Amino acid sequence: MSAPSSAPSAPAKNAVTENDFLAPDAGQRPLGPTPSQSRFQVDLVAEAAGATEDKSPDSDSSTTIPSSDKAMVAAPPDCPGVDPGTGGEEAKGRFRVVNFADPTGAGSAASPEVEGLQNGDTVMSETSLHSSTGGQHHYHYDTHTNTYYLRTFGHNTIDAVPNIDFYRQTAAPLGEKLVRPTLSELHDELDKEPFEDGFANGDELTPAEEATAKEMADSKGVVKFGWIKGVLVRCMLNIWGVMLFIRMSWIVGQAGIALSCVIIIMATIVTTITGVSTSAIATNGFVRGGGAYYLISRSLGPEFGGSIGLIFAFANAVAVAMYVVGFAETVAELLFNVEANMTDKINDIRIIGTITVIVLLGISVAGMEWEAKAQIFLLVVLIIAIVNYFIGTFIPMSSKEHMGFFGYDGSLMWENMVPDFRDETFFSVFAIFFPAATGILAGANISGDLADPQLAIPRGTLLAILITGIVYLGVAVSAGSCIVRDASGNVNDTVSSQFMMNCTGAACKFGYDFSSCKRENNVCHFGLHNDFQVMSLVSGFGPIITAGIFSATLSSALASLVSAPKVFQALCKDNIYPGLSIFAKGYGKNNEPLRGYILTFGIALAFILIAELNVIAPIISNFFLASYALINFSVFHASLANSPGWRPSFKYYNMWVSLAGAILCCVVMFVINWWAALLTNVIVLGLYIYVSYKKPDVNWGSSTQALTYHQALTHTLHLSGVEDHIKNFRPQCLVMTGYPNSRPALLDLVHSFTKNVGLMICGHIRTGYRRPNFKDLATDQSRYQRWLLKNETKAFYTPVFAEDMRQGTQYLLQAAGLGRLKPNTLVIGFKNDWRDGDMMNVETYISMIHDAFDFQFGAVVLRLKEGLDVSHIQGQDELLSSQEKSSGMKDVIVSIDTSKDSDADSSKLSSKATSLQNSPAVQKDDDDDGKATTQPLLKKDKKSPTVPLNVSDQRLLEASQQFRRKQGKGTVDVWWLFDDGGLTLLIPYLLTNKKRWNECKIRVFIGGKINRIDHDRRVMATLLSKFRIDFSDITVLGDINTKPKKEHVSAFEEMIEPYRLKEDDMEQEAAERLKDSEPWRITDNELELYRAKTNRQIRLNELLKEHSSTANLIVMSLPLARKGAVSSTLYMAWLEVLSRDLPPILLVRGNHQSVLTFYS
Repeated sequence: MSAPSSAPSAPAKNAVTENDFLAPDAGQRPLGPTPSQSRFQVDLVAEAAGATEDKSPDSDSSTTIPSSDKAMVAAPPDCPGVDPGTGGEEAKGRFRVVNFADPTGAGSAASPEVEGLQNGDTVMSETSLHSSTGGQHHYHYDTHTNTYYLRTFGHNTIDAVPNIDFYRQTAAPLGEKLVRPTLSELHDELDKEPFEDGFANGDELTPAEEATAKEMADSKGVVKFGWIKGVLVRCMLNIWGVMLFIRMSWIVGQAGIALSCVIIIMATIVTTITGVSTSAIATNGFVRGGGAYYLISRSLGPEFGGSIGLIFAFANAVAVAMYVVGFAETVAELLFNVEANMTDKINDIRIIGTITVIVLLGISVAGMEWEAKAQIFLLVVLIIAIVNYFIGTFIPMSSKEHMGFFGYDGSLMWENMVPDFRDETFFSVFAIFFPAATGILAGANISGDLADPQLAIPRGTLLAILITGIVYLGVAVSAGSCIVRDASGNVNDTVSSQFMMNCTGAACKFGYDFSSCKRENNVCHFGLHNDFQVMSLVSGFGPIITAGIFSATLSSALASLVSAPKVFQALCKDNIYPGLSIFAKGYGKNNEPLRGYILTFGIALAFILIAELNVIAPIISNFFLASYALINFSVFHASLANSPGWRPSFKYYNMWVSLAGAILCCVVMFVINWWAALLTNVIVLGLYIYVSYKKPDVNWGSSTQALTYHQALTHTLHLSGVEDHIKNFRPQCLVMTGYPNSRPALLDLVHSFTKNVGLMICGHIRTGYRRPNFKDLATDQSRYQRWLLKNETKAFYTPVFAEDMRQGTQYLLQAAGLGRLKPNTLVIGFKNDWRDGDMMNVETYISMIHDAFDFQFGAVVLRLKEGLDVSHIQGQDELLSSQEKSSGMKDVIVSIDTSKDSDADSSKLSSKATSLQNSPAVQKDDDDDGKATTQPLLKKDKKSPTVPLNVSDQRLLEASQQFRRKQGKGTVDVWWLFDDGGLTLLIPYLLTNKKRWNECKIRVFIGGKINRIDHDRRVMATLLSKFRIDFSDITVLGDINTKPKKEHVSAFEEMIEPYRLKEDDMEQEAAERLKDSEPWRITDNELELYRAKTNRQIRLNELLKEHSSTANLIVMSLPLARKGAVSSTLYMAWLEVLSRDLPPILLVRGNHQSVLTFYS
């Protein structure tokens, strides 16, 4: 075997650098096999007699293959340095793996570089497949230059052993995805071309994956953080907010030590459960940037993720303003105390806040490394401030006693143990404290900047919750143990020993009487209740507490300023909200969202200028809580769905605990502020509805999908254990549409009465393939199922390969459906062209109806006088091509032969993929192995000239759309001539219940005797009223058995004349031979035997034209023909003459089991 002649050869002395190997010159032909080449080829070669070993110039230069392996790695004959005659004396029956020549001409000289690229037992090669769509190289395991694969487990095989790089979504260590040998490579016959469809594994990267691959390829030198700097530090800084220093003491004064600890523990329980849930989600696969949004969207889907992501990013942006205003207020107060204020207090806050947020923006934009360094510095300051406070509690000073600080004392602790609520309740105090416990997602929000998010997020988040919880409890207990609730600050409020009996309160023990503070109109400014700055008083050095307040506010502001753009960038990258995609762009090696920083800065500045955040603060807390609730619910939902893909490495979670956490978060939302909780829920619901309506084209394998599958499977199994009942009968239709868009009228009409009522399966039988391509079948199944969904048709597309139409129909009748969700009615289009093609097609067509009855199916035949099949008309379905294009699928270019005019349901094949009304007996050219030369209606060839439609095609197109329009006031005429169980009546009833048909009235026509017309009408009216089916009129036909007109009988006889056997005019043996070879021929005997039935069909057509020529739709009992007694041609002639020249007619025959009942 030789390599492709187009591959140039290169002298062995031309060495290339590693860069040349990995990045070929753009001017050269793309590397890898063309669609007509394989990445490897296996040939039968002779076995070398006495050969011991051979070396391949294209393989690793140090690799030799022992003769015991009896395998050869050979270069193409046109490669220099290789003797084409090598192995000429080899014995038959052995294999060798032959490599194509390197198109760059460097293949034979690349051995040293290839050796350098080895990764364990694998090697990267540029002879891998080249993408035909993106121009991007995808490096594969080069199975022919790597002897490991030739000797896997001691066998000559190209099968690959398990390797992590096969499971990566985008990037491998060298920056590209690695692909294992495909099933086609390992399994297909030797003359098959496994790469004719592009990628080796049939997978093309989505635009999002391509973007990620590019991003990963450019990720060298990116700053990544460990769990301490990336998560622990951030979470601790965010949780230790300003609340620790200026509100914790007040909370102890109000709730007492005991209830304060309860409040802290309750808040910690909520955050711990959320932290555990976050850890579970974060360890269930690789986590990219986006924090809470990424975790929720990948777990619950884009609807929840998109709605929560937007408000979470907004909440972080406004939180920047909230923390900066807290900082500015403290600075403004200090300036006011030293009389250094610039203007009034509000404007000072605005000026200081604006300057602060600009400085913070500068630190953020400078890069994550600078921001991380700033956070470390702020944490050090914060820890010093906390330690300073605890040291101060052990240093009682008499100068501080008149302000309420007496040091640790048992009686003081006992007095402060119980609550003393003043204008507050337990829940209002809890609402004030809870925002101090939030901030647990600060580390997760920069998940894209973590070196190992799966390790860092659980460890850092949970440890931060533990440390901060202990510190909060320590501050609460210590403050309550050494500070009284009220103190006047007056050094003269002492009590002498003689008045000690009248003194109440723990301060009396230390010689102070602060009882005056409890009198009305006497306001004290010190103590737990009154002084927000009491921690500064207690601390060893007061200014350090002020520095701690600055550190707490600035660190939280900085964390929020970084989190908001990162989350927003991830949201915009997923294109959930198309208008926001401009914010997806990142800059620099860290992919910094500079546009997001500017937007966050703008939002923060706007709220800083308001300077009054008391109204917005509870909304922000509720936004965070909504995120926590959904993270908890995500874990519960994923566990409930029982998806095999839900297997987090963090095992310390419980689905019911997570559900309790989600409920707790919702409860806390309403406890904090009920109107803010309602507003949050309304906003989340509104965004959820919007995203659901827009239906973003993403598939993240969410637990919502998993649960949907789980429920569908459970209900289907449950349904299978329930016996059928007449009241629950639904027409479940197997509709032989071929390609779903080939027969729009058939599809639309059946969908009209099955939508939201019964099952609809679009069956497609593909015949005439010498070697069926099952991969194409699977691709078509996916493509057309998507088309049905885009077209809002609630149906399933099921194609099958078969020898002929009848066999294919039998396959579908037996195997289509699942459990109780199986078809019970076969729906086909009328074969308008039955007289034009091979008459064996008619035999096959009628046999399909017989088979349906044999399987106890009902049968429905739709006839439009214009025809049904529109697949031969160019460009009639632009909708499909535009939808396919928008979903990123490859469009199949088709050019339909329109040189001949024919009936819409002609036997002429517009595709080798034969569908129902195409004649199976048309001769096919098998030179192309039966591959479909066209696939109807996928996309019109834009280069081919537009052929003007002829009159018949114009009418056909108009007729094919008629069931998509509202029908208006008209009639559906039901000719219920024979009782088939009620299907003939049920279908029009279901039809007229639909919006398009609800203005149409049902008219019922029945057969009867002339002398009993009124009686028959009353009997039928009674039956219909018992069935609760509305009707406008009942017509009893007493003249069905009247002889038809002679000209109509003559026309019928003229029509069947070519198909008669005329056995009376030949010898019996010759007649039998002819009947055996052409079973469709009509014998004189059967024609005479069924003369009355023939006349009835002709007469019924006359009556139909008389009574129903203006009906919107005619539904009529399908005449039956006894199998084996009536030839297929005679039966076809009956159907032809019965339904000729009429409005749309539906011939219906149930399986003679009742489908209607009047019992409750």
